[in-house]
Amino acid sequence: MSKENVKHEGTYWARRVKTEAKLLTHVASFRLSENDYLLYREKMKYSGLKPSEFFRVAVLTNKIKIVARSKSNTDKNRLHFICNKTSNNLNQLARRVNTDHICERISELTYMQVLQELRAINKYMKMCLQNVD
Repeated sequence: MSKENVKHEGTYWARRVKTEAKLLTHVASFRLSENDYLLYREKMKYSGLKPSEFFRVAVLTNKIKIVARSKSNTDKNRLHFICNKTSNNLNQLARRVNTDHICERISELTYMQVLQELRAINKYMKMCLQNVD
């Protein structure tokens, strides 16, 4: 490394110039919950490192066990999508039936039959999602 003279308050100080390989030019950030952040700060404090140094050491020294998640199957993804859309429609139906029941636009018998059908559909959808894999 070469040295560069840097003027500081009227005095020249010698400073090592970092080579291209040593420059830290990219920012990596992450978010933590309050509990995880407190744990992170505690570990960082005991390490004696600055936050950036601690993060670099933790990530770059491969002391972290990485567990790869298995890719989800496209059929399962499609089924989740369809169930989410269907659930939204079922929720709208349930709200409408409830409102109509409160306003006495439908009979008690009709109200109970619709709720029973909605519960059956809900149970069937949950069973289908559990059996996919």
